[in-house]
Amino acid sequence: MARFISTWFASSLALAFAALLLGDHMNIGDPGETTANRVLALAIVGLVFTIVNMLLGPIVKLLSLPFIILTLGLLLVVINALLLMLTEWITGQFAIEFFVDGFWWAVLASIVISIAQTVVNAIIGE
Repeated sequence: MARFISTWFASSLALAFAALLLGDHMNIGDPGETTANRVLALAIVGLVFTIVNMLLGPIVKLLSLPFIILTLGLLLVVINALLLMLTEWITGQFAIEFFVDGFWWAVLASIVISIAQTVVNAIIGE
């Protein structure tokens, strides 16, 4: 349970950093909302992103392993972008404001999120 919570925390911080860095191309929460509501939206998006990555991520990566090897791991960036877009769709079903401006911005966001998660995990000592 502690690992899940630390992963959720790292994912939420990484998503916030990616949204800050990408500006209008990735938004979490409605900019007109209060800070508390935006933090709540960030926590929910981080939770959904963590669950999607923990449940679907390993299955998709295992099934696409030959292609990951063939592309020397570059397919992992595409898989992470697609999982991020799936997170966008799932949160949209629950009326949570989360927006990524297309596939290529999702690819860039997945790179930023991966780097930020690595840094946060190194700091919190996972």
